[in-house]
Amino acid sequence: MNVNVADGTANAARPFGWYRSLGHKGRRAFLGAFGGYGLDSFDYQTLPFGLAAITAYFGITSGEAGLLSTVTLVVSAIGGVGAGVLADRIGRVRTLQLTIAMYTIFTVLCGFAPNFETLLIFRGLQGLGFGGEWAVGAALVAEYCSAKYRGRTVAFVQSAWAVGWGLLVIVYTVLFSVLDQDIAWRVLFWVGVIPALLVLWVRRSVEDAPEAAARRVSAKVKGSLAGIFKPNLLRTTVFAALLATGVQGGYYTLFTWMPKYLQSSRGLSVVNTGGYFALLIPGAFIGYVCGGYLTDLLGRKKTFLLFSVVSALLIVLFVQLPYGANGLMLLISFPLGFSTSAIFSGFGAYLAELYPTELRATGQGFTYNFGRAVGAAFPAVVGFLGAGGAIVLGAVGYAIAAVALLGLPETRGKELVEV
Repeated sequence: MNVNVADGTANAARPFGWYRSLGHKGRRAFLGAFGGYGLDSFDYQTLPFGLAAITAYFGITSGEAGLLSTVTLVVSAIGGVGAGVLADRIGRVRTLQLTIAMYTIFTVLCGFAPNFETLLIFRGLQGLGFGGEWAVGAALVAEYCSAKYRGRTVAFVQSAWAVGWGLLVIVYTVLFSVLDQDIAWRVLFWVGVIPALLVLWVRRSVEDAPEAAARRVSAKVKGSLAGIFKPNLLRTTVFAALLATGVQGGYYTLFTWMPKYLQSSRGLSVVNTGGYFALLIPGAFIGYVCGGYLTDLLGRKKTFLLFSVVSALLIVLFVQLPYGANGLMLLISFPLGFSTSAIFSGFGAYLAELYPTELRATGQGFTYNFGRAVGAAFPAVVGFLGAGGAIVLGAVGYAIAAVALLGLPETRGKELVEV
């Protein structure tokens, strides 16, 4: 739904016609969601990059280290579901502010943790905000978009993950190069205070899409978990959750353990590890953007299937290369980042199109974050089995995603106002 009805041929001929078509209010919503998700990524990645130092500092096992990631993702599922329900009841923008504030506060507190148990609690609470931000921001932007541009527009919001990730890599490389690792990991968490500034801007400058807000307010039933399990939506909810489980299980397995794997199993230094991410992250950003265009061109389902297959194959290849083949690993980093990120591009548009306005954020929040919670078991299993070859378990996740597509409809070209 594009409240500005600015989807004409003039915009279509321009490279960023999708952005112009949003109108003034829609562009502000886009920037708020983009910034929120980018900083969400920044705060999330503090743990994977600080994990080797944290493991050494507290003297914890690989299994306990994996538990930190798993707890984050499981609690984030709760936060995502709760934020989705809340967004359908009190509005997208108000809920967006709450989620950003939540992940900011507890990321900073992680840096003050005196022991492993306290860190585990703070990291879990950080997950409440981390889980909620994506579903709320995606619903907010999707409701400003026309059907023609929705895939690519929401994919650009998704690309903010790579931007925040890249910023974190820079901060990580500087901090761990100039500080002792026993203090560097704490400072890494403290830098996570940055998103607090975004909350103030969103509060002042962003508002819900008017037509969607009016429809949501007038609905008799809104923000109801029971609503997405009624007969007319049950099949959609089950298979959408399975799709999200497969994709996120594969992704989080790989990228939770990647920094530690490169340092411990491949013997790379902090600076050399940063070199891998210097290719991986641009690949991710381009993947998010290209994936969005492909969802509009090929359709939602075909794009998910394409990148499920490619991602699974690249994961297996990446971790099975012989020790010392670091140059080849470096080359594979770019397409690996591209494919494992491109597959996420379709989620924002696809899940929005599967649910009616009054249940949209609830449906998105539940399915995406159910997948995150179940997929969270993958990093923990890798932690107990050991990094390296066990990361291949992530390829199984992409196979699950491919199977889930059999139970879902194609929605490309669907106007949200007609849902």
